[in-house]
Amino acid sequence: MSAESAATAAAHHLQPLISDLGLILVTAGVAVLLFKKIKQPLVLGYLIAGFLAGNHFDFFPSVKDIKSVEVWAEIGVIFLLFSLGLEFSFKKLMKVGGTASITASTQIFVMVLIGFVTGKLMGWDNMDCIFLGVILSISSTTIILKTFDELGVKAQKFAGNVIGVLIVQDIMAILMMVLLSTVAVSQQFSGVDLVMSVLKLVFFLTIWFVGGIFFIPTLLKRAKSLLTDEMMLIISLALCLLMVIFAANVGFSPALGAFIMGSIIAETTQAEHIEHLVKPVKDLFGAVFFVSVGMLINPHTLYEYALPVAILTVITIVGQSLSATGGALLSGQPLRQSVQTGMSLSQIGEFSFIIATLGMTLNVTSDFLYPIVVAVSAVTTFTTPFMVKFSTPFSIFLEKKLPRKWVKKIERFAANAQAIKSVSNWQILLRPI
Repeated sequence: MSAESAATAAAHHLQPLISDLGLILVTAGVAVLLFKKIKQPLVLGYLIAGFLAGNHFDFFPSVKDIKSVEVWAEIGVIFLLFSLGLEFSFKKLMKVGGTASITASTQIFVMVLIGFVTGKLMGWDNMDCIFLGVILSISSTTIILKTFDELGVKAQKFAGNVIGVLIVQDIMAILMMVLLSTVAVSQQFSGVDLVMSVLKLVFFLTIWFVGGIFFIPTLLKRAKSLLTDEMMLIISLALCLLMVIFAANVGFSPALGAFIMGSIIAETTQAEHIEHLVKPVKDLFGAVFFVSVGMLINPHTLYEYALPVAILTVITIVGQSLSATGGALLSGQPLRQSVQTGMSLSQIGEFSFIIATLGMTLNVTSDFLYPIVVAVSAVTTFTTPFMVKFSTPFSIFLEKKLPRKWVKKIERFAANAQAIKSVSNWQILLRPI
């Protein structure tokens, strides 16, 4: 083959991938301008724009190759999870304390149960029901933080509680992804393969611990004087991709590897600087991921499953709000803050997409689950700003309408819980950290 024909073949091979990336970025750009103007969450704009630019409609330029969109979506997931890992650290988790842990644990347990039972009532398979329960249990960090910024409520007490819950949810989502992978393996293979999977997990988590505590923080500290911003960015992304390769070879999700490397770097002294450097990469690939997700939605599937989408949307909004409010009350939060916390967490988002993608990759979930999840996420993304906005007046309304005896009991329980926390040995132990 001549050099000219080889070059032509290479260009022909690259063309769909590059042209589809171009379309994704143009679509994302239009969505940003339009949804910024109408003051709606950008994530919703990306999803809708991707849906309209998918190859199911003829009135917009559409993607040439659906496989290339899947490739860009996977790359987007990797960098999105890496940046989420950078925002997570064990020190942050310890500062969060019992309030967020109790709220998140209650919410996840209740929603997994509700999701599983709902799936069974709709006649779905066990694996679809298990994945649905996990998908419905995780709120969206991206959507909530953007909403808090836009509404200017980040400084309020309940916002701190919500961010703490999101940190706990993220780490529990990662653990549930590992568990789901193991359940899928146990369904398909023998007990020996399951034991090997558990051993691989132990090995992988050991590497996480050793890397996070000793190796990478020491390496970056010693090389600090030599590293420019450009080198720091390249090394951070290289470490991310190395962990992605390692996770994939061991048999886990590449997204899990990206999150773990992000959380390892989050423990270093240069974590905030690296997070700042990676932000443009996160914004770029976050847009690519959400637009790609929109492009992968099949409108025929949505039409066919319109009723399950409506049912699951109501269950998500009501179930997340009630379970998170109940968890916050159990943790000793006052009624008003508990209601504000619960109503803020009433959506699903990026982790739900990732868990749905995991089910597809492992070939253990039905084809209809993914578009249903995306549709529910799109609707709940749209409702989130209204839920946050109306949480304060609704909590005041509840305080007036609930029996006075109940309100007094909640106040007494909250006051006792706050008193216990102020002298907790756990807090004293963690204070030096």
